[in-house]
Amino acid sequence: MRAGIYIHFPFCLKKCLYCDFNSTPATGSDHRGYVELLLKEMELRQAALPEPVSAPTLYFGGGTPSLMGPELVGLVVASARERFSLEPDAEVTLEANPGTLTRERLDGYLAAGVNRLSLGVQSFEDRLLKRLGRVHSSAEALSAFQDARRAGFDNISIDLMHSLPGQSLSQWREALELAVSLSPEHVSAYALSIEEGTPFERLHDEGALPLPAEEEAAAMFEATTAVLSKAGYRHYEISNYALPGRHSRHNSSYWNRLSYLGFGAGAHSFWNPDGLGRRWKNPGDVAAYAGGIEAGLPVDEEPEQLTLKDALSESFFLGLRMLDGLDLAPLLERYGEAALAPYLEQAAAWEKRGALIREGSLIRVSPGAVILANGIFSSFV
Repeated sequence: MRAGIYIHFPFCLKKCLYCDFNSTPATGSDHRGYVELLLKEMELRQAALPEPVSAPTLYFGGGTPSLMGPELVGLVVASARERFSLEPDAEVTLEANPGTLTRERLDGYLAAGVNRLSLGVQSFEDRLLKRLGRVHSSAEALSAFQDARRAGFDNISIDLMHSLPGQSLSQWREALELAVSLSPEHVSAYALSIEEGTPFERLHDEGALPLPAEEEAAAMFEATTAVLSKAGYRHYEISNYALPGRHSRHNSSYWNRLSYLGFGAGAHSFWNPDGLGRRWKNPGDVAAYAGGIEAGLPVDEEPEQLTLKDALSESFFLGLRMLDGLDLAPLLERYGEAALAPYLEQAAAWEKRGALIREGSLIRVSPGAVILANGIFSSFV
């Protein structure tokens, strides 16, 4: 069974004002102790699985995984190799905050087996970084990228955000042009979303968050594709762009409903040997997570065996995120025409409106409708 490996490191220097991820300030946290829990969980999960696993990808997310020393990262990589047959050509990604990186650390991460770096730049403007609550500066982001190149990283992704408070279209274009000048292999470009329970939600409700108008936000989305496509980046997923052959293999497994195993506080897992799939998650609270692991039991919260309807809905709304589209042939073969009929009718309705394009067994979002894609996706839920 092939399954990607996801490692959640929940600690960060400071929680950003827009963030609703499972993260907590790192003050007083025991990084080595947490990694020992991860290693124990990997041992327990290996013993509990019905069959051996071969892992094509390993992804360190958070939080801020780059707060982990290279030695600790190396221990996790070694455990993944031992317990889950991490493949020789596996994509091993580390999310990193530019403000936590040094040349020495980058050398160490590369030696530990990390071969892909995902830099959480978000903005090249200090004013906007401060507004977001980020702990790094624009100069640190640029320095971190150059240091990563000097260390030998040849697969770097940059995260950027648009539709930020006080951000203009021209400023966003400048950020894209600066990103292009660095020649990263991959760019993730997201619109800011106001998440429940965050400081940004409170400020938004109070009218104290001056967001760009809807028309300007749409123009920013369109500018993203225009600038990055001109520079040779392929728009392969709604928010992701890559040079040829440099798409995120790990994240693509999510959109294709492939199996993955999550380790760490709040990590999610998906096991899909039968085309339907089963999901579960770990406790988000670090103490609760630790208690379960120390007791010798993986604590699987909210276990869910997916139904045929669940599997088909996910196949459509996740598969259509990929700009190449969704291949209906394997779905028809696996689930049958009768099961797919309601979804094909929904797709046909969008096709009549010009929002979807059907070419043989392939169905994809039309170029002019990508900006409206969320509405299309939700109709298949």
